[in-house]
Amino acid sequence: MMRRHTIEAEVLGPWSLTTSRAFWEGFNPSALADQRAGHGIHTVFRVEADWSRAEAQVTQRDHLATISMAGDGDLKAAADQVRRFLSLDVDARGWPNVARRDPVIADAQDQLPGLRPCGFHSPYEAAAWSVLSQRIRIVQAARLRGDLVDRHGDHGAFPAPQVLRTLDLDLPGRKTEYLQAVADAALDGRLDGNALRAVDPDVAVRSVQEIKGLGPFAAELVVLRGANAPDVLPRHEQRLEAEIVERYGTDQTLAEVSEAWRPYRTWAAVHLRALREQRTHEIGGPNGH
Repeated sequence: MMRRHTIEAEVLGPWSLTTSRAFWEGFNPSALADQRAGHGIHTVFRVEADWSRAEAQVTQRDHLATISMAGDGDLKAAADQVRRFLSLDVDARGWPNVARRDPVIADAQDQLPGLRPCGFHSPYEAAAWSVLSQRIRIVQAARLRGDLVDRHGDHGAFPAPQVLRTLDLDLPGRKTEYLQAVADAALDGRLDGNALRAVDPDVAVRSVQEIKGLGPFAAELVVLRGANAPDVLPRHEQRLEAEIVERYGTDQTLAEVSEAWRPYRTWAAVHLRALREQRTHEIGGPNGH
């Protein structure tokens, strides 16, 4: 039975839903495929608490987010998940201080005013995307994902892990085997977003790497963009490394410049990657951090 639940949540620090929506539309295949008129965000996803399907409509009034949920599962948990994957749960009152310490980030904040990095709906969906996008072009991976949703999903929602683990899919290489491993890990609680956010990022990345088919790059994606952790430094992102050289010169490393970004290292990295893709038209998509 479809139920509804609406909350109003205060968002601490800079935030523009319009900027964030534009970012998500450009970075995350199919995440915002069903947008409605207006300036809000509408999306459909799986709720980690019970793997039910939920719909969310998010609008902004100054520093208040109105999150309207519809579904037949745990809608309170669903609303909390929305706050996480839209970064609305992060206290960003210190984010402008990063700009004062680093003029490169100051420029990025000016060009992307109020951006809050939008992640995958869950680490589960990020892990599944990592498998689908391995060794193929992003447009091909997006088609594979779309076909999975159309054939085995639920009105726009990605297949629940209890469904995905049983499917005999005709996919390249070992993708079916790896997707089933991801589904098993999700059902075992090893891809729980709150749990991954609660531990040291390096510990979280190592734990995700224990899932069959997920290497270092994929594990970072799951933690950075799946759990949407705000202060993790990407260590396997070549495009970000290239941007550091271009913006800061060859005499500084990512590890060195990122010290000024704490406790928003993920946010700073996402801003720089977003601007690089705008400038160079590189096709990175969400399998880039």
